Amino acid sequence: MQTISRVLAAGALGVVTGLLGTSAFAQETAANYPNRPIRIVVTFPPGGPTDIIARAVGQKLSDAFGQAVVVDNRPGAGGNIGTALVAKAPADGYTLVLSSLTPMAISPYVYSKLPYDPIKDFAPITFAATSWFFLVVTPSLPATSVKELIALARSKPGQLTYSSSGNATPAHLGGALFERAAGVRLTHVPYKGAGLSVPAVISGEVQMAIESPPPIVPQVKAGKLRALAAARPDRSPLLPDVPTFTEAGLPGFEVGSWYGFHTPAGTPQPIIDKLHAEMTRALSSPEMRERLRNVGADVVASTPARYMEFVVAEMKKWKAVIDATGIKVE
Repeated sequence: MQTISRVLAAGALGVVTGLLGTSAFAQETAANYPNRPIRIVVTFPPGGPTDIIARAVGQKLSDAFGQAVVVDNRPGAGGNIGTALVAKAPADGYTLVLSSLTPMAISPYVYSKLPYDPIKDFAPITFAATSWFFLVVTPSLPATSVKELIALARSKPGQLTYSSSGNATPAHLGGALFERAAGVRLTHVPYKGAGLSVPAVISGEVQMAIESPPPIVPQVKAGKLRALAAARPDRSPLLPDVPTFTEAGLPGFEVGSWYGFHTPAGTPQPIIDKLHAEMTRALSSPEMRERLRNVGADVVASTPARYMEFVVAEMKKWKAVIDATGIKVE
């Protein structure tokens, strides 16, 4: 009996010693971090909001840490390729991902198989920014407000069309959410990117779109598109004369893409804390806020826990839309 007790006690001491050793190792690792270049994987091509945010924050991290921060663009499959790459990377803080709405909260419900789990495979670092969308229509459409558009759509079920930059993209899901919220039936016309979908609205090939600011704001200002509402909580500084959906009679309707930094699950907490401190400092600077505002993004730095709560809420929101519409990607 005494022998068993001694063995158990020795085992317990070994576990405690191991835990203390692990904690000490994590602290030591964080103290030396980073001692080599950091890679930020961007899941979309160069030039878009994700790429711009990653490069802007990456430069600030490089200045703060005295180490190179390399942006690695890995586009494809709606952001799934780059996201899966980071999920399988070592949990050491040297491979990060600037993820977004599609791979984290849409892909899990539109793909039958996904090579990562957005919750289990990642540790959140911070929310970075949101890019709220606008509802725009072709100028020839006889609707100058959201109420008029809804009335027109109800009078012609399925006849009004909306474009998107592809199946299961935020623009597609935004249109589907509008159908549910407004009680209308529209026809979705997918294109290969916003570079084709926005001109289709301008020409009148399709009647409307719910799209991100960069491709549409210049066209609205030029009079080539008519903006009916901003799908955000408040008016946009980019188009301050455009009412929100709440002001336009559709309370609480909000659609936009969002961006946040993650590291592989299992990364030592002291390293996450170090990254979080520098990233939020960078994002909160007036220079960064102005830079991102110019591309239609609003800075939303946050704690890792608050960011995770947001991701979970977004997953629930878009799962309901996807389940109701049956949207899938083969």
